[in-house]
Amino acid sequence: MPHFTIQNVVFLIAIVLFTSVTAWTDLRSRKIYNNTTLPMWIAGWIYQAIFFQWDGILNGLGGFGLGFGLFFVLWIIGSAGGGDVKLMGALSVWLGGSLTLKVILASLIFVVIGTLTFLIIGICKEGWKKTRKHYTRAATTGQLTGTESADSRSKRRVMAFAMPVALATWSVLLMFRNQW
Repeated sequence: MPHFTIQNVVFLIAIVLFTSVTAWTDLRSRKIYNNTTLPMWIAGWIYQAIFFQWDGILNGLGGFGLGFGLFFVLWIIGSAGGGDVKLMGALSVWLGGSLTLKVILASLIFVVIGTLTFLIIGICKEGWKKTRKHYTRAATTGQLTGTESADSRSKRRVMAFAMPVALATWSVLLMFRNQW
């Protein structure tokens, strides 16, 4: 169990507040706001510099490269939203490389569980055909090929991503208490 030093208290408060706020706004409006992510990103660099000096900055850089970099590529190919990129960019500076990788892997597990749950509920309530139509591209654009707007792509998403990231972050922090 970690010792509750100023460093650990700052870390926990920042991470829990940030992930809670982003999960809430993403669930309510399907948006993760710049006025939440940018201050957290800046604060992460300050946190790393104050408590860990150059080692912290390098660890934050590794986390940022992994979290932001991976989700930026997913955004480019249309598999993630811009808010997801900002969320992981800000969070990963605080977590560093090792914890960021664990959060990404754990969030994938939560996304799969959540998506399957939503789909099963949809199938039970509306049937297979309506559920399938709701989540396929042709249902929102009227076509299978061509460009798709971000709004129509967002409507097809089964679930907001910030909640699985929050659950994954909290789980990883509980499971790997000795690494922070």
